[in-house]
Amino acid sequence: METPLIFWIGFNVVVLGLLAFDLMVLHREKRAISVKESLLTTLGWVALAIGFGMWLTHREGSVIGLQFFTGYLIEYSLSMDNIFIFVLVFASFKVAPDKQHRLLFWGVLGALVMRGLMILAGTALLRQFEWVIYLFGAYILYAGVAMLLHKEDVEVEKLLVVRLARRYLPLSSINEGDQFVVRENGQLKFTLLFLVLVVVEVTDLIFAFDSIPAIFGVTREPFIVYTSNVCAILGLRSLYFLLAGAVKNLAYLHVGLACVLIFIGAKMVVEGFYPLSTETSLIVVGGILGAAVAASLVKSASKNLSS
Repeated sequence: METPLIFWIGFNVVVLGLLAFDLMVLHREKRAISVKESLLTTLGWVALAIGFGMWLTHREGSVIGLQFFTGYLIEYSLSMDNIFIFVLVFASFKVAPDKQHRLLFWGVLGALVMRGLMILAGTALLRQFEWVIYLFGAYILYAGVAMLLHKEDVEVEKLLVVRLARRYLPLSSINEGDQFVVRENGQLKFTLLFLVLVVVEVTDLIFAFDSIPAIFGVTREPFIVYTSNVCAILGLRSLYFLLAGAVKNLAYLHVGLACVLIFIGAKMVVEGFYPLSTETSLIVVGGILGAAVAASLVKSASKNLSS
């Protein structure tokens, strides 16, 4: 697929325009986000992604369209792990609900830049060394097994990024307001909100090492990898506000995400000997996630009935 430069430029211009509209119009006032608003916004981002995927299908054919939708589903589902961490981080640092949207906005903006650079690097690497896909697959397979076997509660204050930031960053004792940098005793210092932003960015970067190679297991087209990733990340904020209170009821979602990684990793490892179609990948990934969510809801319902 030869992607004209104008498509890259146009896509990014639209994305930046949507982000600006979201920050300056929809959420100009600092306030907590309601569940109803989160639901509508989430449906809006999903609808935009579906519309873009249908346009790709119309222009480039069903194969490219399926690759986009499969990549989007994989990235969107793996971003659930980000939400688990966001809930823990915001609770640990006692971030007020009316400040969370702004933090996630800048977090998403930083994630788009970092992931764009990672996708460019991954594409260049695969074009130069095709066999690297097997290393990607082995890593994804390992990450999936590790996630499945070693789910532990995360203690935010013990995270390496938090310990390093507290040691080396000039942090302010003034933690009121919504600024990232303040002047204290004549010196510029970073606020607690900036520390939270750093944790959010680093966490997303860590998860990107799983999700981006996983999408390369579906397609090698850089435009598809990039756009499916961006479309999923754009909806991450509204999805967080929608699911933040329900995360504890999705007991088996973590298992489902681990199984998705294991499947994609195995697919990449055996690709040269037993290739699977994009349609099969889409069905398997969707089936795993559907089963995980259904099992979680059944468990939650049974627990509520027995209590």
